[in-house]
Amino acid sequence: MSISAEDASVNTVPSLFDDLKTMRVLRFAFGVTLACALAYGINWPLAFLMPVFTAMILAMPLPKPSVKASLNNMMSTLMAFVIGLSFSLFFLQYPIAYLLVLALVLFHLYYYLNRGGSFWFTLMTMIAILVLPMIANTHEGLAMSFSAGFVYSSWLTIGMLWLAHFVFPDPQFTQFPVKPKYKNIYSKVAAQLALKSTLVTFPIAAVFITYSLSDYLLVMIFSAIFILKPDLTQGKEAGRNSLISTLLGGVFAWLFYWLIVAVPQFYFYLTLLFATTLFFGRHIFSGSSMSKYYSSGFIALLVIINSAMAADSNFNAILAQRILLISSAIIYIVCALKVLERFVFKVSR
Repeated sequence: MSISAEDASVNTVPSLFDDLKTMRVLRFAFGVTLACALAYGINWPLAFLMPVFTAMILAMPLPKPSVKASLNNMMSTLMAFVIGLSFSLFFLQYPIAYLLVLALVLFHLYYYLNRGGSFWFTLMTMIAILVLPMIANTHEGLAMSFSAGFVYSSWLTIGMLWLAHFVFPDPQFTQFPVKPKYKNIYSKVAAQLALKSTLVTFPIAAVFITYSLSDYLLVMIFSAIFILKPDLTQGKEAGRNSLISTLLGGVFAWLFYWLIVAVPQFYFYLTLLFATTLFFGRHIFSGSSMSKYYSSGFIALLVIINSAMAADSNFNAILAQRILLISSAIIYIVCALKVLERFVFKVSR
């Protein structure tokens, strides 16, 4: 049985949709652009978080989340903000008790993560217990509104991920990488790491929340995240990567911002965003050493552009402030870790 040259050429020409990297780039561009269209078109409270979460997850080389994993993440987010609201509504009025409970919860969160616990739950709870009390110092109702908007945006993100994977599915079945199982037993190493992280995060959190230093909220948040792995080298590297990503995202955000100022039309914004996500997506999934910077850099771009779109905002001031706050967080964790390793956790040489 002979095969014609035409049939052979059809069978050997690769399809655009058979390439895994291409599908991930298209999925990233489609998902983020649609998320921004819905978020800014409808504009519910904290709507900008949905594009940020969507970009954060679609930038990872992961397959479509299972129904069980999606439901677990939804419940984890809800549980995290229930914990955060408990802090804000019940403990905040008793400062000494609040600080004691804050220290205990921070320790248990770091301890849970170091034993193989859920990173998503740890991150959400960390944000909730640090941000909500700061907001509740101003108005309790605002803290509840923030929680509802945050949870609503995170749940919509899960729906957006499913839609993006449905439109641009992986060409072949892939499984999630196997992560270490959670160890529900005492671990001395995990406890020491958790104690070190808590001793770094707690002082700055206590001072910022007690004195309502909301203008410098990002310093506290970045410090808590950079110290998830309480190693001086890893802490410095996390901070350095964040700073480089912010500078990279800031350069593209500057170009993006002035283009939408020149053409202030929603359709142009979405067209420009789609082209930008295609460009960043190609670099994110290129596998090069710069990929990690483009991934975080795009998140920085979204956050900076969202802040710059507010009334009476100054783009240059927003970018400079973000760089300053990240630098401050890096300096703090490096100095705090050096003091702890010198006087508390003495390393034998």
